[in-house]
Amino acid sequence: MLKLDILVLAVHPDDAELGCGGTILKHIASGKKVGIVDLTRGELGTRGSAEIRDKEAAAAGEILGLAVRENLGIPDGFFENTKPYQLKVIEAIRKYQPEIIITNAYHDRHPDHGRACNLVADSAFLSGLRKIETFEGGSLQEPWRAKLLLHFIQDVYIKPDIVVDVTDYWDKKVQSIFAYGSQFYNPEWEEEPQTYISSPEFIAVVEARAREFGKAIHVRFAEGFTSRRILGVDNLFDLR
Repeated sequence: MLKLDILVLAVHPDDAELGCGGTILKHIASGKKVGIVDLTRGELGTRGSAEIRDKEAAAAGEILGLAVRENLGIPDGFFENTKPYQLKVIEAIRKYQPEIIITNAYHDRHPDHGRACNLVADSAFLSGLRKIETFEGGSLQEPWRAKLLLHFIQDVYIKPDIVVDVTDYWDKKVQSIFAYGSQFYNPEWEEEPQTYISSPEFIAVVEARAREFGKAIHVRFAEGFTSRRILGVDNLFDLR
């Protein structure tokens, strides 16, 4: 069994890179094991295809230095927060037994993001219930509940509950984003339909928000997260 310190459960390949790529890199650099489980293959995206995005996700995972990356193959755009999909997510959580789970934003312009947020949040709780049985390779999985569930912030502005300094990892985060050549600004894809996220301005917005969050804690770049429960700190001097 590969036990993770942090498991990112994101609905589309590239959501994790955009939302918390710097935080992933920072914790891997400190010796933590981090993995991503993408819920869907993003097959409804205007540009590219599921097969192309599979390759791009693998390349991005190499850049990030992930311990593992897999895809649950839940249908893009049409999933609901229902038992069959909850069980898939529960199986992934119990498989990797993370201390921390990070997932999509509470709400966003893309309806999949908010629905994935609720799906993962409910599944993270249910994963701790012993009477819900799930199996891996024919063996009964042990119940598992992560200590902390965080949500990254995506397109719609949501005030963060906590921000993480990712200044030293910003350039590599951007590199992981641009591994998705079919999705973001890429002159080689000029003949394809242009989308909201394929314009150069989109990455500028991502950078601007990271600078805004960074300014709040007197650093260059930061990523913001929200939590549905009160967060605690052991030492006030750890706060900025």
